[in-house]
Amino acid sequence: MRTFEEQTACIVEALINDLLNEDGVSFRCLQTDSGGSVQVEEEQPSDFDPVIIASRLRQIGDQCNMDFERVSSQDVHEVLTGKVEKFGAAVESLSRRWSDQNPELLYERAFLSISVKLMVYILKKGVAMADPSHLIKAINQNAQVKNYIEACGGWEKLDN
Repeated sequence: MRTFEEQTACIVEALINDLLNEDGVSFRCLQTDSGGSVQVEEEQPSDFDPVIIASRLRQIGDQCNMDFERVSSQDVHEVLTGKVEKFGAAVESLSRRWSDQNPELLYERAFLSISVKLMVYILKKGVAMADPSHLIKAINQNAQVKNYIEACGGWEKLDN
C-alpha cells in the first residue's frame, strides 16, 4: 500500500504527463517500467489508478477561472516570473482569498483547483523551472488538504 505522499506523487506525474503529452501517450510508472511490482502479493487490489485520479484532479482544476496575470499577489507574480519555489505560498493565498469570497466553496477544493490550474498555466506558459515537485509538495505539506482527501476516503474516492 502506498502512502498518501507516494500516491500524490504518482497522481501529479500522471497529470503532468497528460498535460505535456496531450496526444494520448499513456502514463508510465517508474515502478512498473523498471520491472518492480506495484502490488505486493499480500495486498488486496485497490481502486488506485493515478491516470483516472489525475483526470479528476484536472477537472477540479478546470473549475478555477482565475486570470493569474491579473491577480494582485506578490507570490503569484514571482511564480509567473520564474520563482516557482513560491508556488505553495501563491496557491495558499489565492485559495484563502477565493474560499473567503465564496463561502459555499470549501478551502480544500479551492486549494486543489487553484494548485492544478496554476501548474497547468505555468507549464503552458513555459515558465522556467516549472517542476511537478512544487505541486506535489504543496499538496503533501498542506495538512488541511491531506485530511480532507483522507476524509473523503483517499484519492480514490475524491470526486469532482
